Amino acid sequence: MPALRHRVTRGDDYRRVVRSGYRVGGAHCITHAVLRAPGEPARFGFIVSKAVGNAVHRNLVRRRLKTIAERRIAAGLGGVDIVFRALPAIRDTRFADLEAEIGRALDRVERTLQPVAGVR
Repeated sequence: MPALRHRVTRGDDYRRVVRSGYRVGGAHCITHAVLRAPGEPARFGFIVSKAVGNAVHRNLVRRRLKTIAERRIAAGLGGVDIVFRALPAIRDTRFADLEAEIGRALDRVERTLQPVAGVR
């Protein structure tokens, strides 16, 4: 699990990222991102609704998304708040496919936001 400094925890922060952030759509997950101050750690939030499935399936999806987020933090991602909103189709997705989709979305976020404020 990402450390507390790498998590979006407040409702206001979730709303700010989802409503005003850069959005990248995918087949299984929508990625929202907002820049933070340069040098700040990346923070991740996860929205997994009951439409995804029962508590067992929702927690499995959340754990998979957290693992992907930890890998990106270890790779040096910083200066951005990211919220993943899981779509119902995510339930039956293999981890490798999900990681590839999220990786493409995060690469796109980095390319788009990098010229603005030097993300990374």
